[in-house]
Amino acid sequence: MDDEYDYESLGSNTTMAHNALAGALAGIAEHCAMYPVDSIKTRMQVIQTTATATATITATTISNPLQIPASTIRSTHSNLWRGVTSVVMGAGPAHALHFGTYEFCKDFLGANKDGHQPLASAAAGACATLAHDALMNPFDVIKQRMQLKDSVYRTVRECARQVYTKEGAIAFYVSLPTTLTMSIPFQSIQFATYEYFRKTLNPSGEYDPKTHVIAGGLAGAFASSITTPLDVIKTLLQTRGSHHDPYIRNTKGLVEAALIIKERFGLKGFFRGFRPRVLTHMPSAAISWSVYEYFKWILNARLSN
Repeated sequence: MDDEYDYESLGSNTTMAHNALAGALAGIAEHCAMYPVDSIKTRMQVIQTTATATATITATTISNPLQIPASTIRSTHSNLWRGVTSVVMGAGPAHALHFGTYEFCKDFLGANKDGHQPLASAAAGACATLAHDALMNPFDVIKQRMQLKDSVYRTVRECARQVYTKEGAIAFYVSLPTTLTMSIPFQSIQFATYEYFRKTLNPSGEYDPKTHVIAGGLAGAFASSITTPLDVIKTLLQTRGSHHDPYIRNTKGLVEAALIIKERFGLKGFFRGFRPRVLTHMPSAAISWSVYEYFKWILNARLSN
């Protein structure tokens, strides 16, 4: 029973290596579990130059994402798992760095003190995001290129090689400024919201899986709702090289991409893929925090023995 009541101070009891390992496992579990929904989100956000069968599933997904016929998915969007290897390769190291940095900064900035410390938690989340996105961005570019309905890439290696050959190294980082512009507020909001609900729902600090699921889900839903417009811009930048429209293919940055989206779809274009994005991040955040906190608890228990 004593181990349970020491759970509140896990950040200081576990080592950086243990935090990193728990984070790596959490990241892989999070991304793999929700990968098909993320693929649908990506395909909804990509600007189409010609009328395709994509419109059918897009309209269905927007009106009721839980009622997409299995036959429609198979016929118009085969292989929703394509590109998942890139996520596994990147998510492990990136999330290890992410959560390791977060725990260090949270302790350094005083977020582990009694009571709610939203600013310290948000700042720690922002620092963790900088480290995570710098490592993860190339893998995310490859993932989204392979998620496209008409993608010709069969393997991660083939995709990486062709993107580098045709577009250069800049292709893997052209979306990084937009990614950071989205991810820093996203993660700051998510971490601050998660810590708030975790402490509110579980003031004693005991290990409680239900608390982590609820707090993580609420944090993921809230943060993803606010940052969807930036995610649409990021998707355009990361998939531009695969587009048939030379105007989109030569897009150079956040402002230009935003102007294209507004020109083609108006303000509603910035919320393309809103529902599947929330449906992805709400359970994925719940999974990520639950797995992370569970492995921290297990590792802490072994350290105590």
